[in-house]
Amino acid sequence: AFMVTFSNTQQLTSAQDLQGTKAYWAARAGLEWGLASANVSSTCTSSTPFAVDGFTVTVSCNLASYTEATTSIKLIQLTAIASTGTAGSVSYIERSVSATLEK
Repeated sequence: AFMVTFSNTQQLTSAQDLQGTKAYWAARAGLEWGLASANVSSTCTSSTPFAVDGFTVTVSCNLASYTEATTSIKLIQLTAIASTGTAGSVSYIERSVSATLEK
């Protein structure tokens, strides 16, 4: 009985690890979309949630500007979160990545 329980736990842990990796790459895809969008338009665009490989991805954006000498500089902070499952359950997986773009 112990070996069956141990084996099941290992399989669940392995499956969660794989899902965690997929969630990271889904969040990374959302971040890449946000960076490309911000780089082209020099503005901040948050997304409505969209799906990537079974994960719900949301991209949020914050814009800050400042002046250095006579040059106006924009800092665009992007955060992408990919998640699946119900929060609080053993099947819930979430990963978050962020980046700052200076224009």
